[in-house]
Amino acid sequence: MRGEPSCPKCGGRVRAPGLFSDTWRCDAHGSVHPLQPVLPPSVDALSVVVRRTRVPLWMPWPLPVGWLFTGVVCAGDDRDGGRATALACSGPGPLGGAGELLLIAEELGVGLGARYAGIEGPDPGRHLDVTGPPEAKVLAAGRPTPLWHVGGTPDDRAVFAGEARGLWLWAVAWPDSSGLLLYDELVLTDLRDAGAEVDLVPCGALSPRLLS
Repeated sequence: MRGEPSCPKCGGRVRAPGLFSDTWRCDAHGSVHPLQPVLPPSVDALSVVVRRTRVPLWMPWPLPVGWLFTGVVCAGDDRDGGRATALACSGPGPLGGAGELLLIAEELGVGLGARYAGIEGPDPGRHLDVTGPPEAKVLAAGRPTPLWHVGGTPDDRAVFAGEARGLWLWAVAWPDSSGLLLYDELVLTDLRDAGAEVDLVPCGALSPRLLS
């Protein structure tokens, strides 16, 4: 399914708009914003998504020492533009070993963040308790942005979610100890605003997390 659009909620096949429907449709989830094929890490890939998306494309910038950009994907079509983005990066984990981080921005109901988080979606819903103080904070486009822990996720990852620029912001880290990155007020840049700085992004190998 890497070469054709799929459902952002389950990865299943979708049907293109046609005579009986003006939206992309998944047999399991009905009308969806199609998930485009994953793009291997390159400056050109970032430029493609930046041109297409109507939501932020978040990246830690500057990247933590030793970390690399490892792939990007976008949900949406050419008519409506990108309604969700997911960007992967990887590098040395805070407690040793390799770490991976996915940052997802999406409109309400798209379901891409919940899919990578490993929970029933499409949004954090009952898995997100915002009655207490946030467990993590990032600086997103210059604004302090609280993130809360998302419960009910698989044990192999740490998941946080909050709101930035009026949209969901998800952070999914593997292994769960890599979630410590989110406790140090990680600085996130919306690459739509980055300009020529995008040419400086260091690229690594494609993350298999984006293909799951």
